[in-house]
Amino acid sequence: MSVIENSKLTVVGAGAVGSSVAYAALIRGSARHVALYDIAAEKTEAEVLDLAHGAQFTGSSDIIGGADISVAAGSHVVVITAGAKQRPGQTRIELAGVNANILKSMMPQLLEVAPDAVYVIVTNPCDVLTVLAQENTGLPSERIFASGTVLDTSRLRWKIAQRAGVSIASVHAYIVGEHGDTEFPLWSHATIGTVPILDWQPLDGQPKFTVAELDQIAVDVRDAAYKVIQGKGATNYAIGLSSARIVEAILNDEHTVMPVSTVLQDFHGVNGVALSVPSVVSNRGAVPIRETTFSEHELGLFRHSAEALREVADSLR
Repeated sequence: MSVIENSKLTVVGAGAVGSSVAYAALIRGSARHVALYDIAAEKTEAEVLDLAHGAQFTGSSDIIGGADISVAAGSHVVVITAGAKQRPGQTRIELAGVNANILKSMMPQLLEVAPDAVYVIVTNPCDVLTVLAQENTGLPSERIFASGTVLDTSRLRWKIAQRAGVSIASVHAYIVGEHGDTEFPLWSHATIGTVPILDWQPLDGQPKFTVAELDQIAVDVRDAAYKVIQGKGATNYAIGLSSARIVEAILNDEHTVMPVSTVLQDFHGVNGVALSVPSVVSNRGAVPIRETTFSEHELGLFRHSAEALREVADSLR
């Protein structure tokens, strides 16, 4: 493995999500240098100052930032969070038009100052924006991908772990497909330790999982963001942490399996659409694991997710 020395992360967007990504990256030591870029100069300067004032407590990382694109120069990873935020009651897809235009104007500028970076798109709807950005830039699909269902998968594992009475690290399950309303769990591969999830006997004497209960867990995970947005206006801490974790997998060349969203080619018959599937994340970016299998029902859900996103992307071209 080839760990990137003197690594640099740039976070684009100094809103709730972008600031949380930078904060998580500093605390976790995800990169040696962290930069925050946003056209809102006063807001960005304030966020950078607030983060820098805690530098004594965050190890060896440093933070810079501003409203000039040059702060991103030489970045190894660029995490894009800029765009209009999701309002209460608004779906991610409804955000598509305005955020697609923002990304289209921004990507050429970023590529000029950080031509060799791996780009991670967090701005929603991240799957659709990834397809459009990859087409507009011509970057290889492994070098521009979305955070996808990494956060959704964390939500799923948290809920299962609570119910099963085990640590989250002992739950092996993935959310795949769209980061949004057509996402679904890959139950055919879900285990707790080595035990298939429906066979697991909770240690506290509770009954085993049922199919109906798992279906409800999937709905709760799918709708989790809406609940958070309704209560506090934005989701930011968990996406900050999950984005920082993706950055680490890239910069440390970890070859870690994560359900990120790349533009797929001939993946179980899906082409030209970005969807989350288990992928190997390293310093070359993200490569889907083509050997991933689906049950017949799951394959139907996967293709339905692909068609839903294809329609949105086509409407924006």
